[in-house]
Amino acid sequence: MSRFLAEVGANPGRSGHRLSIEAARVVYQTRETLAGLFGIGDPLRVIFGLNITDGINLALHGLLRPGDHVVTSGMEHNAVMRPLNALQKSGVQVTRVACRPDGSLEAQQVENAIQANTRLIVMLHASNVSGTLLPIREIGQIARRKKLLFMVDSAQSAGVIPVDMQADAIDLLAFTGHKSLYGPMGTGGLIIGERVSLEDLEPVRQGGTGSRSEYERQPDFLPDCYESGTPNAVGIAGLLAALRWLEKTGMEQIREREERLCGLLISILREIPGVKIFGPGEAKSQTATIALNLEGMEPSTLGQRLDEEYGILCRVGLHCAPAAHRTLGTFPDGCVRLSLGAFQSETDMYKVTAAIRAIAKEMHGNAIRGCAR
Repeated sequence: MSRFLAEVGANPGRSGHRLSIEAARVVYQTRETLAGLFGIGDPLRVIFGLNITDGINLALHGLLRPGDHVVTSGMEHNAVMRPLNALQKSGVQVTRVACRPDGSLEAQQVENAIQANTRLIVMLHASNVSGTLLPIREIGQIARRKKLLFMVDSAQSAGVIPVDMQADAIDLLAFTGHKSLYGPMGTGGLIIGERVSLEDLEPVRQGGTGSRSEYERQPDFLPDCYESGTPNAVGIAGLLAALRWLEKTGMEQIREREERLCGLLISILREIPGVKIFGPGEAKSQTATIALNLEGMEPSTLGQRLDEEYGILCRVGLHCAPAAHRTLGTFPDGCVRLSLGAFQSETDMYKVTAAIRAIAKEMHGNAIRGCAR
């Protein structure tokens, strides 16, 4: 990113000089790399937006019309739920399929929710709260059999769990750069499968694209029709570097390491009195994201103490996913979320569990003293 700013710094696709051409080359290489990662043949179908939420809005607002019916899950992030709730006001019908208390989903329940006017099935691949993995391949096959479109929110899985748009029968894939792809914030967008035509998907933003500037109407070709305005070229350059690192390191190696550390963390946390883990509680059935609470302590208090007393950073509360917390039984207070990645170690697992054990022991001791009085 530093090199891009210092040595390139031009707006891709807006000029014919060498720096603009170099910027455009970086953007196109990132499209190619993402297309290869997600199993799609045409890089021009990789659409960059402000972030994954922008990509989700493009898909939902651009595709759905009054009278359409959508099937989604009870574990969705507000990035999906808020656009769907807004679309309901204009006549789009939405069915939320209930998930099990651990956040898992039975694919047959999705099929049972399909109606005559169903146009789209949309759901996340992995929960941002509990890490629970949903059976997207099975659901994609259901969508194909029923001649429906299938959209996946890959925010929590892309880069650590394989996602293949062909094998998983995904028509629209929303992605983010700043999680397990290890790129910078403010990168992400939407990948449009070949079963989705430009007539199906209306642009939700219009403006300058650097192409066909003689016309005052939006271009009608990919990717320009969906990419108005100056792109985050420096962020995309950073994403390309991250993708190259990911290819070199190997997704399978990262997943294997995260599974091992997640399993270790869960096994130790289960031994601590008062700790309750939400979600599958089994490393192979989730990403390396662990939701927990400590009995008798607010999630915000536990998170604050872990930060201020032990230097352990976590996220607390509802995680922009109230639907997931209702499913898990943690609404309205939420929970503490520990998120592991490629750079954590066994030592980190022992440090965080020692800290939680110390806080739990202190609480237990205070309870005993309180009873004695």
